[in-house]
Amino acid sequence: MIDSTANSGIIEENITQIPNGSNNSNGGSIKNNDSINSELNSLYKGVGLRDISNYGAIELRGNDVLEFLHRISTNSIKDLPKEKIIQTIFTTEKGRIIDKTSLFNFLEFQLLVCSAEQQEKVMRWINKYIISDDIIQTDISGKYTIFELLGPQVESFVIMISGNAVNSIQEDSFKVINTDGIIFFLAKLKDRNGKMKFWIIADPNYGQQLVRYMMENKSIFDFNLIGDEASDIYRIEQGIPSAPYEINDLYNPHEARLMDLVDTKKGCYIGQEVIARLDTYDKVQKYLMGIEFDQTVEEDLKFSLLDSEGVEAGEITSYAYSPNLKKQIGLAYIRKAFIQEGKILAAKSGNGLNVNVLVHGLPFKK
Repeated sequence: MIDSTANSGIIEENITQIPNGSNNSNGGSIKNNDSINSELNSLYKGVGLRDISNYGAIELRGNDVLEFLHRISTNSIKDLPKEKIIQTIFTTEKGRIIDKTSLFNFLEFQLLVCSAEQQEKVMRWINKYIISDDIIQTDISGKYTIFELLGPQVESFVIMISGNAVNSIQEDSFKVINTDGIIFFLAKLKDRNGKMKFWIIADPNYGQQLVRYMMENKSIFDFNLIGDEASDIYRIEQGIPSAPYEINDLYNPHEARLMDLVDTKKGCYIGQEVIARLDTYDKVQKYLMGIEFDQTVEEDLKFSLLDSEGVEAGEITSYAYSPNLKKQIGLAYIRKAFIQEGKILAAKSGNGLNVNVLVHGLPFKK
């Protein structure tokens, strides 16, 4: 029987007592021996569970946290209500991306979830601007198990494991759930393409119990545990930028197509003048696009893009073979002059390999 009446106050009072868990840099401890095709099928037709516990987690405490983050990041944060979530970007003085983050307001403290690769930079950046502000930041990576549930069956599946309590959770919000004595925070979110997804944040012991519970009670759902390879193929097919590939300080939010996470009306933040000027004077030079290879190439090669006359056209940031599309696809930052569906560009690697690619809109697969 599912009990959705857990007392969130009790959870908040005891959340700092949760013991540290392990931080697996390879994407967590979930192992799945099913084929990549099976995992991708669940993501597109059923529901998949990713272990994202390797993400960076920063606890922020103090009276000035929301006002401070409002001043130094791109989104409007200062009035964020309790149990709400907002995504915001930290940018350099030149408007380049440090990281894209998710902020959870637990009222007595805030949890900032960022990429594992950029966490140290984010923490240094925050510390750089703390002067007399009442803020204490703590690296709590590994303290929580964090799961992501996504796929077209995800809402029904979450109701199955959490009861009708999920219906009371608004988008970009979270609540405490108690499923057969397994207590966790359930967050309702949307991905970059507007598809519903959920995050689960739990004590590592509860996280393990919850995975077993889902496996034992998956019923008729096409439920699968999603590994790193299938996850990366899926995000490229969906055109979702990720650190450190597309999200780093070589690019700005315009180029990464992340301007929905920038509040253009709130006033100053670090990098605001540059980002605003790029838009006002139409100075954005390139955008994130998809590319299709005309042949399969080795992994881990770096490619620059050139037109037929050898003019620099952009750079490929990540790529993978898509079983769904039966071709190798990738993400690339391409200069505006070369953004044309079906345009042929030459991809040149550092070791001399030359292949042709076609410019493709995003996402590849809906």
